[in-house]
Amino acid sequence: MNNDEKRYRAYIGKRLRLARSRTKYTQEMLAEKLHLSSRYISQLERGIAFGSASTVINLCKALNIDANYLFNDLIWGESPSSTMYVDEKFLQDYFDLNEYNKELLSMIVKDLLKMQKNHKPEDATAKPKASPFDKYRQYYNRKDVIL
Repeated sequence: MNNDEKRYRAYIGKRLRLARSRTKYTQEMLAEKLHLSSRYISQLERGIAFGSASTVINLCKALNIDANYLFNDLIWGESPSSTMYVDEKFLQDYFDLNEYNKELLSMIVKDLLKMQKNHKPEDATAKPKASPFDKYRQYYNRKDVIL
């Protein structure tokens, strides 16, 4: 297997893992749904194996994704549909959040966008008088969380 093939398989495996985590399936759950072994799903996600055309189609159906999600960036290069706008690690972390924390993150992002819109460019270098996250402290009752 040449380096390009390894890179392609690793990329597709990473996208499969991300799609699986978004659907909240474990490797075992996905394997059972597709009548495959969880070991094979693991190999697909790590880029060690690559499925047949029917396996790829069934994976897309089970994960509710289309082939563009898996192949678009490989064919057309970096496209606006993925890594140009969103960090893969951030997406993985986001999908691992529970619904409450997803909503909290959404509120924080909306507030940050409002703050950014209301500030002048020179304000970006000025130190804020109060933390913009003070109002979110109420959501945390844990001492190990520092905002």
